[in-house]
Amino acid sequence: MTLIGLDVGTSGLKGVAISADGELLASASEDYPLSTPQPGWAEQDPEDWWRAAQAVLARLPAGEIGFSGQMHGLVVLDADGALLRPAILWNDQRTAAQCAEIEARVGLARLIALTGNRALPGFTAPKLLWLREHEPETYSRIRHVLLPKDYVRYRLTGEQAIDVADASGTLLFDVAKRRWSAEVCEALEIPMAWLPQAFESTEIAGAVDQAAAALGVGIVQPGLVSVVLGTSGVVFAVLPAYAPDEQARVHVFCHAAPGTWHAMGVMLSAAGSLAWLRGVLGADYGTLDAEATRWEPGVEGLQYAPYLAGERTPHADADARGAFTGLSLRHDRGALARATLEGVAYGLRDSLELLRQLGVRPQAGRLSGGGSRSELWSAIVASVLGIPLERTESEEGSAFGAALLAGVRSGEFASVDEAVSRCVRVRDRVEPDRAWVDAYERGYRRYGLLYPALRPLQERPESSG
Repeated sequence: MTLIGLDVGTSGLKGVAISADGELLASASEDYPLSTPQPGWAEQDPEDWWRAAQAVLARLPAGEIGFSGQMHGLVVLDADGALLRPAILWNDQRTAAQCAEIEARVGLARLIALTGNRALPGFTAPKLLWLREHEPETYSRIRHVLLPKDYVRYRLTGEQAIDVADASGTLLFDVAKRRWSAEVCEALEIPMAWLPQAFESTEIAGAVDQAAAALGVGIVQPGLVSVVLGTSGVVFAVLPAYAPDEQARVHVFCHAAPGTWHAMGVMLSAAGSLAWLRGVLGADYGTLDAEATRWEPGVEGLQYAPYLAGERTPHADADARGAFTGLSLRHDRGALARATLEGVAYGLRDSLELLRQLGVRPQAGRLSGGGSRSELWSAIVASVLGIPLERTESEEGSAFGAALLAGVRSGEFASVDEAVSRCVRVRDRVEPDRAWVDAYERGYRRYGLLYPALRPLQERPESSG
């Protein structure tokens, strides 16, 4: 049996075809544009996703199809199923006022208890409230609400449905009970009739991108954590039971494995930090990596705060900004690179420590993302986190996990556990460097002082004075 995974990303759609043993048979991708009609806005035409899906499927063999995709994006349809406007995406920042309104209407503690999260501009519910206030004519015509990958499914099959993992990111879902929250919808005056029926991921072969990617590296039971060194950084773990963080410093959602939940911490500038430094210094990654190896852990007191684009975990602060501290005349380009690698690793450690407070007891991690290709960075992250990190053979990410879900739905696999055991294979393992661990424990304690020290200096100009 051929299994297809489609991942509806922010910059493009990727498709993979794999065998029932996890062998990659084919892959294809199609890019599409991002619209920013005003500062802080981010929109896309859902028809671009559909056109990309058609083009990708045309280049893949036929098979059972699973879906993954970007979270939170709002797609609104009229009574005939026609699009009413472009989709408002996860990275759109226009809804700060609506987030405050949601927390006031529901109550912050109650909102976190029900949805596992506080109201953030990226989520779906604030976008609906924004439409109600600013585009009332469009809002009055809404009859159906979908998320990005589910619009592609709808165009492909005619079915309006959502999986519990993606529904968890709408801020309209009772995450503990794995169903839409009548309480939240009533408080926000959003008709539940607009919402598609919610299923377990294995029932409709769909999951949000992070859950699908975690499944693709074998994160289906407690004991392993997923560590993603992509443009953003993610530490993701299956929880022993539903348990939101009281301050919602990490996101808690339903997982793609039925009856389970996951928590994840997200830092916004992980490998993105190194990409920024590379551009500033005009050096390639290999050169920076080689020069960074010449410095000892701690870089003689040089530290990097990785808040180039604000931060999400553990500091929900869009105004946070990055910094190098402890610079001396001895520090060179390699020192800046090593400090950057270490600062990102400390940011990932922040997320792991919060997951531990929720009962996560990781024995090892599965490392993925572009940054995992650096042997030095992989060793630094393993040493800072204090756990061995494994890299898997497949680097196909969310699309690979979506293909595994297609196999479960079709009956090729009896469960997600069987899908993982048959298709996910560990390529190598990176152990913490014992000679570095003590230095990084000291470094992590110093890192914890950076954000509170820098925060008073990082106010926006219009709010100063």
